[in-house]
Amino acid sequence: MRILVLGGTTDARALAGLLQGRAEVVSSLAGRVRNPLLPPGEVRVGGFGGVPGLVEYLRDKAIDVVVDATHPFAAGMTANAAAASAGTGVPLVVLRRPGWTEGPDDDWRRVPSLGAAAALLPAVGSRVFLTTGRQDLATFAGLHLWFLVRSVDPPDPPVPRRMHSVLDRGPFSVKGERALLQEHAIDVLVTKDSGGSATAAKLTAAREAGVPVIVVDRPPLPAGVSVVADPPACVAVLEEAYGLGA
Repeated sequence: MRILVLGGTTDARALAGLLQGRAEVVSSLAGRVRNPLLPPGEVRVGGFGGVPGLVEYLRDKAIDVVVDATHPFAAGMTANAAAASAGTGVPLVVLRRPGWTEGPDDDWRRVPSLGAAAALLPAVGSRVFLTTGRQDLATFAGLHLWFLVRSVDPPDPPVPRRMHSVLDRGPFSVKGERALLQEHAIDVLVTKDSGGSATAAKLTAAREAGVPVIVVDRPPLPAGVSVVADPPACVAVLEEAYGLGA
């Protein structure tokens, strides 16, 4: 079996490891991070050229199954994968870890988009811990607030005028996140609903400090796709539905 894993996430790397020796796996990375953590096995880096390019790739490489294990906010890639699957008949499985759930002591404000988060921010706080990724900073560039921005690679303009940048890669600890909030006198946190444990410590630190959190909801998935919550569940589906061997 030849499996294309659309990756770049912790779950994608874990899935590639589980499939080693059981299938021919190609992991595809978008190439947006300069030094990405690579999964085991064959890796390709870069885009496909939209739906037509992905269709051509699936046919040329005789791919049997596509697993979309991209970030929950990589809506464009997921839409392209669904369209290419429909156009070729190659099955698509979407691997999406569950989103975060608000607890009784949390102070969350859910919004449908980054633009909505930017519009709400001035009414919530003035010293912002912005953890939505370096590619989304333009949305917040016009705000006259102070931003602590964390990303793997240095952000490119346009960026907020009052900004301190921290270069780091998860997983993060509650102790470390608590120290960041205190050191920079953060009074509001902005995050995407990415889910998972690698970056969830900031939510615990915010809860402890009484810092409100603006949570950007995930974009909807294409209709009719098969969704699994974690790598072992994905392997089980590949076994039961598509004949993955031992």
